[in-house]
Amino acid sequence: MIKQAEKAYAPLEVEKQVQEFWNRAKVYAKTVEARSKGDDFYFGDGPPYTTGSIHLGQVLNKTTKDAVIRFRRMRGFRVRDQPGYDMHGLPIEVQVEKTLGITNKKEIEDLGIEKFVATCRTFALDLLNKMTDQFRALGIWMDWDRPYMTIRNEFIEAAWWTLGRAHERGLLYEALRSTQWCSRDETALADAEIEYSDETDPSIYVKFPLRDRPAESLLIWTTTPWTLPANLAIAVHPQFVYSKVKVVRGESVEFLWTMEATVPTVMARGGVTAYEVAETTTGDKLVGLAYAHPLADKVPYQGTVRGEWVHRVVSSSTVEAEHTGLVHTAPGHGPEDFELGQTLGLPVFSPVDGRGHFTNEAGVYADKPVKEADAVIIEDLRAANALFAAETLVHAYGHCWRCKTPILYRATVQWFLRVTPIKAKMVDEVRRVAWYPEWAGAARQMDWTQNLRDWCLSRQRYWGIPLPIWRCTKCGQWIVVGSSDALRKAQGYADGMDLHRPGIDQVVLPCPKCREEMRRVPDILDVWWDSGSSPPASSRSIGHRTTACSCMDG
Repeated sequence: MIKQAEKAYAPLEVEKQVQEFWNRAKVYAKTVEARSKGDDFYFGDGPPYTTGSIHLGQVLNKTTKDAVIRFRRMRGFRVRDQPGYDMHGLPIEVQVEKTLGITNKKEIEDLGIEKFVATCRTFALDLLNKMTDQFRALGIWMDWDRPYMTIRNEFIEAAWWTLGRAHERGLLYEALRSTQWCSRDETALADAEIEYSDETDPSIYVKFPLRDRPAESLLIWTTTPWTLPANLAIAVHPQFVYSKVKVVRGESVEFLWTMEATVPTVMARGGVTAYEVAETTTGDKLVGLAYAHPLADKVPYQGTVRGEWVHRVVSSSTVEAEHTGLVHTAPGHGPEDFELGQTLGLPVFSPVDGRGHFTNEAGVYADKPVKEADAVIIEDLRAANALFAAETLVHAYGHCWRCKTPILYRATVQWFLRVTPIKAKMVDEVRRVAWYPEWAGAARQMDWTQNLRDWCLSRQRYWGIPLPIWRCTKCGQWIVVGSSDALRKAQGYADGMDLHRPGIDQVVLPCPKCREEMRRVPDILDVWWDSGSSPPASSRSIGHRTTACSCMDG
């Protein structure tokens, strides 16, 4: 019999009554048991970061997952519904730094890595419990008593096992590369860790005088004056047409090389009204011309560096048809500059430290934060009669998504995972998945996969999965430890010990080559959760037909 609807509805009271009934009658446990003989449905939960209360995106995410899980159980499936939490990484480190009143890595070292890591653990666990209570209050049915946690040894070992397998297949390597760098967190960053927002930067045109050609200069454009002390070449496109422009200012006459198509625009930027094109030629005819660095008297390195292509015009098909068409090239900074420099054998000069300050190699700019040095460098260029025009530009610029600091590009030695050998297989796997909505796979995931580059795995931080690489202090031999079993006879290891820093840093292995000490590389592993990812610890246990639903939560 249908009862008369009540005149008033008290949602909070109804929620309370329903939750009490579920708990009293053990409804969740009984539902799971009732489907224990059904076909398997595997659910892989993309974990939220334990950095605060749940937000509306996570509410939508989890309630959608809950609806899918309930639907599958109603269809008779035995659902694996383990939730997860990402409890590592810079999101938590940054929050903990705020609670401790510290702002940089030196202060962490002064405090002590052990105390800092212990605080990170407590912080993450407290918020895990808080978030679990909030998810439960939403009525979400998952196995909340057994969530996977990235801080547990079993999860850390699963990541180690994966890296060990990658190493066996020749996919792991160490290399000097131009990397995106956060000067506040003092670590390399991956593409996925960069967010873009508007930044106001200098927009300057700089003259590089040609050697053996009096009054003749190459004109470059840049928004990063701080990279000019590291300039080693100027790139042109071999097929672009360039003009030598005669510029008259009073009694002064000079000749400036710029791209033909932009002559009027560039001259207007410099406030030049009296000019004429004296000569035109293609970029390939300019290749090899030697120039003098306008800051050579400020940066002693620039007066001593040698090389076939140092301080010369070089050819590059990546040069775009904009601004002057002559690109200032600093192999120690930009990725394209680095790659071009490697091709030409240019030195990798990167006089910037992890804090984003110039090193002593930068001459008069030593110790200055690079962005603060922009104004000083511009004035030095003006004094050297090398500044053609100086403006400002508002443009989208990459920032560290955790602390919002503008990123820098600097050449550092990092550990990488080769992607090219496995990219075709990844593309095939994307095509095999039934995506809902379809564009999520055919467009978003496919585009992301096809554009993958080698993954920078290492992070120069403290709270995360330690990179399981031990290197000999004498001969440099390195090995990858795939599990804690390989450490059982190591000095400093104890069964069941926590695998985080700083304890794991004290574990010493004998070098298989020279028997000297092998110590762990002091980096942590970047484990970036993206759409479609699932926890390594769980993925190894799949042995039957499964269907997966996984979304990023954090």
